[in-house]
Amino acid sequence: MISLILAAALQAAPLAAVGAAAGPVFQPPKGFDAHVEQLRQKVGAPGLSIAIVDEGQTVLAKGWGVRRLGAPEKVDADTLFMTGSTGKAFTTAALATLVDAGKLSWDDKVADRLPGFQMYDPWVTREMTVRDLLVHRSGLGLGQGDLLFVPRSNIPRAEAVRRLRYLKPATSFRSGYAYDNVLYMVAGQLIEAVSGQTWEDYTREHVLVAAGMTGATTDGRRFQIANRAQPHARMDGGLRGAGTQEVLDERDELSTAAAPAGGMAVSANDMAKWLKLQLAHGALPDGKRLFSEAQHEAMWRPEVIQPLDKVPPGMEVTKPTYSLYALGWELQDYRGTQIVWHSGAVFGFKTVVVLIPSRNVGFSIELNSEDGELPRGLMNELLDHYLDLKPEPWTDRYIAYKKQLVAGALKSLDGVQAKPAGVGPSLPTAKYAGTYADPWYGDIAVTQGPDGLRIDFKSTPRMAGKLEHWQYDTFITRFDDKALEPAYVTFGLDADGAVERVTMKPVSPIADFSWDYQDLLFTPKAARP
Repeated sequence: MISLILAAALQAAPLAAVGAAAGPVFQPPKGFDAHVEQLRQKVGAPGLSIAIVDEGQTVLAKGWGVRRLGAPEKVDADTLFMTGSTGKAFTTAALATLVDAGKLSWDDKVADRLPGFQMYDPWVTREMTVRDLLVHRSGLGLGQGDLLFVPRSNIPRAEAVRRLRYLKPATSFRSGYAYDNVLYMVAGQLIEAVSGQTWEDYTREHVLVAAGMTGATTDGRRFQIANRAQPHARMDGGLRGAGTQEVLDERDELSTAAAPAGGMAVSANDMAKWLKLQLAHGALPDGKRLFSEAQHEAMWRPEVIQPLDKVPPGMEVTKPTYSLYALGWELQDYRGTQIVWHSGAVFGFKTVVVLIPSRNVGFSIELNSEDGELPRGLMNELLDHYLDLKPEPWTDRYIAYKKQLVAGALKSLDGVQAKPAGVGPSLPTAKYAGTYADPWYGDIAVTQGPDGLRIDFKSTPRMAGKLEHWQYDTFITRFDDKALEPAYVTFGLDADGAVERVTMKPVSPIADFSWDYQDLLFTPKAARP
């Protein structure tokens, strides 16, 4: 049944065939340069870069603004930006080269190719294929397990992969869609097992260098490149996403264990090469191929139906009639035309990569802040332009919607925090102290000091701070690092009044899903077998 639905959706918007007669090349909208700059200043974003390709030609690769607030260096077409989950397509491309080489099949069982791989359920362990790793149908919940690498971690990739066996699924295997990152981490470990090279080295050699993307990086080598954007975020306005823009520490980043899910750094010039490669179905300018037509078709073939999200008020016309996930790519229609795209976000950066196969057009928008309204608005504006639709002020509408969203979250947060029950805690604070363990995350230490309780997440360097009583037996984290999302920490007591479990959830109603505190279940370590 699912395959019939997917087929019907694709028949409504067929992909363009490579080698079709080239059409006219269209330049960006008139006045686009000044328009982008005006929007950048309106949003308060430090800098961004955009690449546009049309009919195999780069029609724009340019930067706006600065690499770092307070510094004079400008963003240009060679400035590196972290690109988040748009890097998933690079991981699938790396796998495609192994499939072309006969070293792997998309339908190989992961357990047969990656010794020691294990999920929570033995049947899922036996049945999970390479394809399953890439399409978000494993049964894990949204972002489940991301605290293995968010906001940083001392857990190596191989150990993080081993710990997946302790993640209890939220749904049954292959029954539905829930976006995850941790299985792309497995895909990276699989590449190493099959090729003998780390994901970083293999992807650099067989994808980036092969595609001529010589400035892009898969690892910490970007710190050797002066022309790189710095991350920025708003954190002093009551919750993350509100307040004034400030520079983040670029080295205080997500654990490299998760790099296969989103650890690429790419400039506009190199992104233009990536867009051309995708629109050419893997063909390179010299006539060689990075991956075959068959693997291109496999990577763009839809595998899972995604639920349709609500669109903000005033943007109903942009709501797709279908949304599908392929291998590292999303497929949907935009006002009747199919697009292949993906967004990406890591701390301090936002990115969108968009392809319009029927028009042989692609573009990327990279931002060195967390103001997602800017790339999403510009994405719709560029889609309208290249599909010859009436222009609409989409970015202004996204800006207004973001303000509404943040204001609503602050109001909700203020309302909740203004009315805690004046009850508790049930125990003297020293009785909450102890070491608690979660099977997949590891340990937390709760200690009693002269200023009260403190909590330390032992698998996450510098994720520590005060525990401030909230109500009943629930406390709020006040982390020393203000960039960390605060959590409610609830101590559950047994019949004798001793702590038997610790659960958590994010405080902010708009916290990123990767802060998956709700997936943790800690128990006293001394009581564990």
